[in-house]
Amino acid sequence: MEGTTELDRLRARIRQEQRLLVAFSGGVDSALVAAVAAQELGSAAVAVTAVSASLPVAERRAAAAFARSTGIRHVEVCTDELERPEYIANSGDRCFHCKSALLDALVPLAELAGAAIALGTNVDDLGDHRPGQRAAVARGAIAPLVDAGLGKDAVRRVSAALGLATAAKPAAACLSSRVAYGDPVTREVLARIEAAEDALHALGFPVCRVRAHAGGTVARIELPAADLDRALDLRVELDAAVLGAGFEFCAVDLQGFRSGRMNVLLGVPSVAGR
Repeated sequence: MEGTTELDRLRARIRQEQRLLVAFSGGVDSALVAAVAAQELGSAAVAVTAVSASLPVAERRAAAAFARSTGIRHVEVCTDELERPEYIANSGDRCFHCKSALLDALVPLAELAGAAIALGTNVDDLGDHRPGQRAAVARGAIAPLVDAGLGKDAVRRVSAALGLATAAKPAAACLSSRVAYGDPVTREVLARIEAAEDALHALGFPVCRVRAHAGGTVARIELPAADLDRALDLRVELDAAVLGAGFEFCAVDLQGFRSGRMNVLLGVPSVAGR
């Protein structure tokens, strides 16, 4: 639509729905969809956060705080992906089973409310390895950011223009994305990863990933290249923090932080934020 802004296009797309359930993880993308849905649809928009062991406690709290700040109705649902053998097996299609579990929880709510389900998928995601998109399409979920033509940069730009607290939030992903493909995803390993990342945050490394290998015994820490010298200076504290979280070995990846490293190792395109 010539002459319209990115935000105008997003508003127009969301106004096409009478009622909307937004799958809301608290990340940058779904936060923008939720905020605009609240503005355009009022009480007919609801943000729904899926709660399981793969969602860090800090992210769950942040999602609730964001919902309060924007005035959107917010509910939480428990999802059962960690009860699904295909998800636990952690092959390259783990995200398909995760998204299936999410939609299994959302579809009954949407049907009861007569609402569509909106995901935070953006245009740039379409070129990534995201098996969950197949599950979303099969269940009829919509992607307002894609329909409005917004990629990652545009999402942050529009979020900043709206004054959303998430505009500069670092990319995030579920804790399961830290587990090496082929190693089982268990509650114990996820808790170990969350505790280790919380400890790294406390040491002053806000952007980090703790990747679990060898059945969850080895932690491979990824940090931005600019933080590697300081990590070396704090190697004793880093080692103690990671071992204190339950890992047996700690290693710092000298290549630094890179979104989607697990997918690179699998030989597929990277997934930003993972």
